[in-house]
Amino acid sequence: MIFLFPSDYFNPKKADAAYSEQVACIQNAGFTTGVISLESLGTGSSKIIPAPTPGSKVVYRGWMLSSGDYELLVSVVESIGASVLTSVAEYLATHYLINWYPLITGLTPETKFYSVDDDLENQLNRLGWDGFFIKDYVKSLKTSVGSIINQPSQIKTVVAEMQKFRGTIEGGICVRRIEDFVLETERRYFVLSGKPFAALPDEEIPEIVFECAKRIESQFFSVDVIERRDGTKRIVEIGDGQVSDIIGWTAERFAQLWIDS
Repeated sequence: MIFLFPSDYFNPKKADAAYSEQVACIQNAGFTTGVISLESLGTGSSKIIPAPTPGSKVVYRGWMLSSGDYELLVSVVESIGASVLTSVAEYLATHYLINWYPLITGLTPETKFYSVDDDLENQLNRLGWDGFFIKDYVKSLKTSVGSIINQPSQIKTVVAEMQKFRGTIEGGICVRRIEDFVLETERRYFVLSGKPFAALPDEEIPEIVFECAKRIESQFFSVDVIERRDGTKRIVEIGDGQVSDIIGWTAERFAQLWIDS
């Protein structure tokens, strides 16, 4: 198995500094690593350094990619006779909220999906909720006015700021119902080949994570769990494991899960 990281912009033979610790820990765990220039995807000059041997299984570990860029990455891998751990379909199954939400509707806040061109203010008025969490299929707005609003009339500003700061709205608009969460209880878990892992080896993994592992068929994904004020565990996010940050994890522990899987 080979772990593929984004290359440094100025040194295409070296991994981006943001991933240097993970690279070292993955290598110390006995795995091979390689790099690829994400800027060159689609130019016809993309290549993996060093090139994986034919038949190798490749795990991408890097920045979030659009569906088109992930397809290009898979094409580069397959052009040299290797294969990816996570197919394009599996990547989008956990990367896009609209794809994983129907599988766990009872475990996560109620969510509605809209087009950017919809009359969003009117749609939110119809919902009649006390609060709304706004994001596109992938990410929320973490700058400017933020992603939480109480009045439907505020939706126009949030969408405009998302387009301004992110450059694009990926997929569409997701409106999630606000629940009374205890913010400091949020934890990230990873699921690899159907087996859940926690940031600490002896940490008890909530049953809700095991339930996600049963319902979602992707090879590698992250599950973010939070506790509601009434003590109920809830899923607040699921993401493709290749592009999920190791929030609350050490790089050593992240590398160890591949050995233990």
